[in-house]
Amino acid sequence: MRQLGHRVTVTADYADEPADTMVAIHAWRSAEAIARFKTRHPKRWLILQLSGTDIYEHLTKDARPTLRSMELADRLVALNSLAWRVVPERFRKKLRVIFQSAPKPAAPRRPSERSIDVCVIGYLRDVKIPKGRHRQRGCCPPRPEFASFTSAALTIPNGQPAATTEMAENPRYLWREEVPRAAVQKVLLRSHAMVLSSLSEGGANVISEAVMAGVPILASRADGNVGLLGTDYPGYCACDTQALARLLQRIETDRSFVDQLRRASARLAPLFSPEREVAAWERLLAELSPNADRRLPRGGA
Repeated sequence: MRQLGHRVTVTADYADEPADTMVAIHAWRSAEAIARFKTRHPKRWLILQLSGTDIYEHLTKDARPTLRSMELADRLVALNSLAWRVVPERFRKKLRVIFQSAPKPAAPRRPSERSIDVCVIGYLRDVKIPKGRHRQRGCCPPRPEFASFTSAALTIPNGQPAATTEMAENPRYLWREEVPRAAVQKVLLRSHAMVLSSLSEGGANVISEAVMAGVPILASRADGNVGLLGTDYPGYCACDTQALARLLQRIETDRSFVDQLRRASARLAPLFSPEREVAAWERLLAELSPNADRRLPRGGA
């Protein structure tokens, strides 16, 4: 970044620190800091990285702060290639897509030989799990050797009672509260598959991590998933427990299906390399270098 002539400050909030460019994360949550920066430095560059909540939730409710942040930003960064479909048309020339990367794990992947282990990594929120009264239990096929593991890196208080109850009633369900990153990666590396059955996603970094680890992914057709995995990815399912249960049974019984998922992940791996992400940010910053024309290039998205 220094080679591109930018002075970059990393901070939880903006308090008039000297910087040539602000990179704001989350349009809605950073709305006040974005407005403050642009009021004080109207000619300085502002890059806004959009979260899934920004574009798939806040644009439909309480949209004013999000739209104002988008308007003030000189560039918008989305984390999946389908985000343009919900970003207002007047802002699309500002939009760039940069996939979040993940390093290749240092340790080899070693799935359990005693059971079929499936992990769900993420927040305990309704939007993250499939529909159905007994949602997690319904995802587990009836055979006793099938184990389903949920590893929650961050816990949401409202999700804890349901997870605790489910774990007490369902021997194939294990919920872990706050799990360090290293422990989450160990769970991932010993899993036969990872499930991302969210109703909505913005471009989950856990997809990058699973792809780079060679772990098959079963995912909903949320734009944020399709915008990373592609329209022809073979591991999509509907957001309901029965459809997911059928795919989980294929993980257990259908070797050709598992091989198909692995080949698909291998093809995707170059998209999530750290080198590719760094190069994308360097190109974006080059657009904003001191000698760059402030006019947006054609075909900006």
